[in-house]
Amino acid sequence: MEFTDNIVPLLTLIVLETILGIDNIIFISILADKLPPEQRDRLRYWGIGLSMVMRLGLLALIAWIMQLDQTLFVLAGIAITGKGLILLVGGLFLIYKSTKEIYHKAELGDDANAPDTTKATFRDLLIQVLILDLVFSIDSIITAVGMVNQLWVMYTAVVVTVVIMLVASKPIASFISRHPSFKILALCFLLIIGMSLVAEGLHVEIPKGYIYFSMAFAFLVDVIQMKTVRPNQPHN
Repeated sequence: MEFTDNIVPLLTLIVLETILGIDNIIFISILADKLPPEQRDRLRYWGIGLSMVMRLGLLALIAWIMQLDQTLFVLAGIAITGKGLILLVGGLFLIYKSTKEIYHKAELGDDANAPDTTKATFRDLLIQVLILDLVFSIDSIITAVGMVNQLWVMYTAVVVTVVIMLVASKPIASFISRHPSFKILALCFLLIIGMSLVAEGLHVEIPKGYIYFSMAFAFLVDVIQMKTVRPNQPHN
C-alpha cells in the first residue's frame, strides 16, 4: 500500500525535476558548441552523468542539506542562508555567462565564436558545468525533500530524470545549434533563471510557472516566425 501511495508523488517529482533539468540541458548544450563536434556529446554525457552522481551524493547527505536553510549572517536586513549563498553565487555566474554569450552572438556576430572555440577546453567547460550542476542539484534536492519523505522516491526520481535528460540532450542541443535565433532565446531563458536564482537567494520568490510560461510563449512566437519567414527567404 505504501508503494502505491508514493506513485503520485514520484511521478510529480519526476515531472518537476525534468522541467528543472531543462535549464541544465540548455546551459550544457550552449557550452558544448564551443568544442569540436567530436567532443560535444562527451561534454553533454559527462555533465548530465556527473549531475546524477552529485544529486545522489547530496541525497546521502540529506541532514547537511537541510541545515543549509539555517541563517549564516544578516546583510542589509536580509537573512543569508547556506542555500541562499549558493543560489546567489550560481545565479550571478549564470547571469554573467548568459550576458557574455548574448553579447558575443548579438554584437560580435558568429565569427566571434571562432576564437572562443580555440581557447575553450573540455576541462574548463566541464568545470563550468559542474558549478551550475551543484547549484541546480542543491535546489532540486531541497525541492524534493519538501515534496516527499521517502528516500527511495527521491533516488528513483533522480535516476529517471537523468535518463530522460540524457535522451533529450542531443535533440535539444542539435535544435539550438541549427537555429541561432533559438540560441539567443535559450540564453535569455538562462538569464532569467539566473535572476530568479539571485532573487530566491534573497528570499524573493518568483513563481517558476510565470518564467516557464513566458519562455514557452516566446518559443511559440519564434517557431511561428520561423515557419512564416523561412519560405519567403531566397535560397543561397
